Amino acid sequence: MRKLFGLLITIALGVMIILALDKTSAFPKFGEVNLQERISNQYLTEENVEMVGSANIVTAIVVGYRGFDTLGEVTVLFISALGVAFIFGGTKQQRLDLKFKPNFMLRVGSNVLLGIILVTSIYIILHGHLTPGGGFPGGAIIASAVLLLYLADDKFRSNVKGFKLIEGIAGSIFVVVGLLGLVFATAFLENFLPVGTVGQLLSAGIIPIIYVLIGLKVGSEIAGVVDNFLTEEESA
Repeated sequence: MRKLFGLLITIALGVMIILALDKTSAFPKFGEVNLQERISNQYLTEENVEMVGSANIVTAIVVGYRGFDTLGEVTVLFISALGVAFIFGGTKQQRLDLKFKPNFMLRVGSNVLLGIILVTSIYIILHGHLTPGGGFPGGAIIASAVLLLYLADDKFRSNVKGFKLIEGIAGSIFVVVGLLGLVFATAFLENFLPVGTVGQLLSAGIIPIIYVLIGLKVGSEIAGVVDNFLTEEESA
């Protein structure tokens, strides 16, 4: 019954999002907008890049000019993770008993790769305003480290409560940063910090902060999804 209830809620939320976007004038029909002309006229100018402070033009658009859309994307991922938790989650869970047992080489190799994976994810998140990358791919890499631990250690079970705490804190701070844009600037998620020099690590104002929050939130949510897929309810 719990799984059916979770499935129905997920479907209902998905239908509501589709209908809301379909009835909004801000989303014209496919093919009616010359996207290349719109981007070149509005965003791809030297003045706009300096105003945002991001050397990565994709980041300048996604987080700088369209930060509210990014918040919506994070919300969609949250709804997806919530649906998986409703369907697969339970009050008492245990790890699935995988058919294979990790050998010595896999366990040792995973410990070496784990540090490399986490350092790579941190680098991608912190340099998202300078190079291709950012919070979403960095968070997905963090979740891949959790999946590696599941496969390399048959005793491993992630701390789902810890992930939920990180996810909630990161999402809340994301919204707070957006509200500060209303207080210290003129719009939600508007950059209210000095942008600095384009190309330097400490630049682009609030964009690196947002990417760190997105990375933590995305990593926590996907790690929770991995945990739900690799656990099962304890038999009575």
